[in-house]
Amino acid sequence: MSLPSVSFADTFPTATQKAAWDAEVTPVGYDPATTNPWDLHPRFLPQRVAANAGLIPGDIHVDAVARYLYHIEEGGTAMRYGVAIARGDLYEPGTYTIRRKVEWPHWTPTKNMIERNPEYAEFADGMEPGPTNALGSRALYLFVGERDTYLRIHGTPYPRSIGGRASSGCVRMVMAHINDLYPRVRIGATAYLYSAEESVVAQG
Repeated sequence: MSLPSVSFADTFPTATQKAAWDAEVTPVGYDPATTNPWDLHPRFLPQRVAANAGLIPGDIHVDAVARYLYHIEEGGTAMRYGVAIARGDLYEPGTYTIRRKVEWPHWTPTKNMIERNPEYAEFADGMEPGPTNALGSRALYLFVGERDTYLRIHGTPYPRSIGGRASSGCVRMVMAHINDLYPRVRIGATAYLYSAEESVVAQG
């Protein structure tokens, strides 16, 4: 008797497919500072701001209150992006290391996510990459030491969630915005996710 086959999400897009998807999620004439078909509050559009002194270029800081992600640059500046953070008590402040980066990643919900959201069960074996994938176009994987925390900084197919508390633990970004950020982030960079009680890291 033959056993039923198990279907796992295991396809990987070609460079041509990735480029086509990138074009699909990037508005025509895209200007990071002004393009806004997502109807975001203007403060959530990417802006270069002055960073507080002493921060390490290349590191990422997430402000849970203002819903900003800062990527620290050389010369005392930072690129600031609007984000969505986890809902309720699922947000996990802490210090993490970015040990993996993926363009157009797969997504597999954790057991806890499926328990909270039973509709995710259909993706228990993974969701194929693409513009409707929960991790969107890019993902930065957060580790503590060698342990994968299953927390990500990633694109989202729900850009209107930016500025809110919407995810199951991850930090969400507009796909066009994380596509800009992604090549600037190095493996080994530190990501700081601040609690509501901790201070911001920039002057604007």
